[in-house]
Amino acid sequence: MATIYRKTAKGLQEIETRMHRLVPRLRQTLILVDGQRSDEDFRKLLPDADTLLASLAEGEFIEVVAIMAPKLAARPVPAPAAPAPALPRSFEQTRALAVRAFTEQVGPVAEALAMKMERTRNSAELLPLLGMAQQIIRNTRGAQAAADYGARFTN
Repeated sequence: MATIYRKTAKGLQEIETRMHRLVPRLRQTLILVDGQRSDEDFRKLLPDADTLLASLAEGEFIEVVAIMAPKLAARPVPAPAAPAPALPRSFEQTRALAVRAFTEQVGPVAEALAMKMERTRNSAELLPLLGMAQQIIRNTRGAQAAADYGARFTN
């Protein structure tokens, strides 16, 4: 059975404020929880996924959304949709999206740089870190993934 988790209000608050001071490993896992990944997906990304997810659930940072039978755990590939018109984003929204996209693509390797990105206060501080993130994505996921990330956040 595959279990799917999502962030609770407490989990969302922790991402925004660091109020509960989660250790980096738990915070990284919390960032990756999106309401779509199953515990099986997390096991592919994190060797200690079961322990991390259990700790987050026990602390009420995440909750179970669904439990799916193994044959239903695979998600169908959605048909490509027309891109939505780009809406202007604030610096904070752009930074949060960039950090999330980076950690989703690279996994635990992204932790140190993602934390630096989260501490930036403006675009001038964030831009060089986006370049570093793009290079890491190029090294781990390939040139196309890096180009997509760069087009999304550095332009």
